[in-house]
This record gives sequence, structure tokens and C-alpha cells, in this order.
Amino acid sequence: MTRKRQLHPEEKTLWQQVAKTTVPLHSVRTRNVQHAETTSSKVYEGPKFTVQPFQVGQRSSENSVKALPAVTQTKPNNGSIRMDQKAFGRMKKGKLGPEARIDLHGMTLDQAHPELAQFILTSYAQGLRLVLVITGKGHQYDPYNPVPLRRGILKRQVPLWLRMPPINTLILQTSEAHTRHGGRGAYYVYLARRR
Repeated sequence: MTRKRQLHPEEKTLWQQVAKTTVPLHSVRTRNVQHAETTSSKVYEGPKFTVQPFQVGQRSSENSVKALPAVTQTKPNNGSIRMDQKAFGRMKKGKLGPEARIDLHGMTLDQAHPELAQFILTSYAQGLRLVLVITGKGHQYDPYNPVPLRRGILKRQVPLWLRMPPINTLILQTSEAHTRHGGRGAYYVYLARRR
């Protein structure tokens, strides 16, 4: 059992001076959170709408809510089917063959992103409808690394890139490919009709 040592008068005085200059941790944390909120980058706030004035009980008209034109085109794909239901079923079963494909294996993120964007833009310009983007499945772990790291960065990034401008307005649907076209290591991208 250890005994507590008594502080000398000089040590007590020094400790009291140090204690006066300290700030409680909880107030530092709240200050840091407030500072982070004020310095954070601009966050996408969703679509902006203009709403016409109305009276309670008044029926709505088609012109009462107008979305900005860019908002309707950049609507994110939230899992709903935006293409023909029958064609979607055939695509998921692997019965629709891709008209073009790009293989991103072995590319870095800096190489793959512009290649993917160029591929989608070119495919759309050629009037293609269904294209295949091959990312690879990615390994779940490295057996020689003592720290488990997530692998398959392209597999995770490609769906995010497909939802970003300028190519998101050209895409009706994205879906994981059927096993005959690469399965979990590839994505179907169904493009809108060329205008």
C-alpha cells in the first residue's frame, strides 16, 4: 500500500496557480464543436422550391410548386427503379447483354474516375443504353497485414461517382451485374435515351 506524500507549501502554491489557468474539458469540447460547425464546408441542402402563396382550403394547381430545372435532372437514384420494369427484370437476370464495357482493374482512383466519366459520356453520345463497368470484387483483407484494412476501393467508389454530376443526369439505373457479366465485381449502368 502506497502512502500519499504531503505537498510542500511551494508545491501547493504552484499547483493553485496552474489550476487557475485550466479550462474544464467539457467547455473545450463544446467550443471545438461550435468552431467545427462554423468552419465546415458547404453542405448540399437538397432541392430548392418556389412555392406560390395560397389560402387554407384552396386546391393546389400544377403551377403551385415549381422545382428548379437542374434539381429535377440531378435527382439521386435512391434504390427505386427508374427504367422500364420489364427491361430491369431482364437486365438483373443477365438476359440483356451490355453494349460496351470498361475494366477499371489495376487503376488508381485518380486514373479510374476520369476514365469512367469519359466512358459514360462517350457511350451516351453513341446512343448506347446498357454498359458494364467492371471494378473487381476487391479482397476483404490482406493475410500478411496485421491491421485489417478494407479492400475493394473501386467497388465502393464507382457507385458514388455514378451519382455525381455531370454523368448522373445521363444514367437511369445502376445495378450490380449478373454472375454471367461479373457479379459482385461489376455494375450495369443503364443510360437514358439520347436527346
